[in-house]
Amino acid sequence: MFTGIIESIGKIVGLEKNGSNISFWVESSISGELKIDQSLSHEGVCLTIDALDQGRHRVTAIEETLKKTNLSGWETGSILNLERCMLMNGRLDGHIVQGHVDCTATCLERIEREGSWEFKFQIPEQFAHLIIEKGSIAINGTSLTCFEVGTDHFKVAIIPYTYAHTSIHRVSKGSVVNIEFDILGKYIERMRGLGVSY
Repeated sequence: MFTGIIESIGKIVGLEKNGSNISFWVESSISGELKIDQSLSHEGVCLTIDALDQGRHRVTAIEETLKKTNLSGWETGSILNLERCMLMNGRLDGHIVQGHVDCTATCLERIEREGSWEFKFQIPEQFAHLIIEKGSIAINGTSLTCFEVGTDHFKVAIIPYTYAHTSIHRVSKGSVVNIEFDILGKYIERMRGLGVSY
């Protein structure tokens, strides 16, 4: 379980292909503090640490993960948002993020607004019911707030701190990002679909 508050930026320094799987070696300021079998969010994708080596850690993505996320586009030099699992003894500064990507979205526009930035993203229409105006969403693992929500698009506004300390500054028109919708909305939709009444 994560909060969507990015802890560190990592850089891919190596890739290894094994059948349909891809392993990524990532270098970061927190890699030396990690343990094997620990869960770590990479661009919003919960992956398990399977090897450590001198300030680097390795994670492996299987075919299912590669199909549903933007990981297949990662390459040596790619910059990643990283977040360790949340501690249950403190404040929840973002929102509840599982690290289970629902779909990808494409950036339609990026506009600078004199010290802040607006990004517009297009999502598959079948997920439109999971976004609400001023609701929470995780983009590449970063907890953000939606506005100007449509049937196949939404916008987010980025403050200077978030822009400088996450990978959002590398997103431009045409970029593909990982999306995780608010878990509370997904549970409510599931109950409605099953005809659960209160």
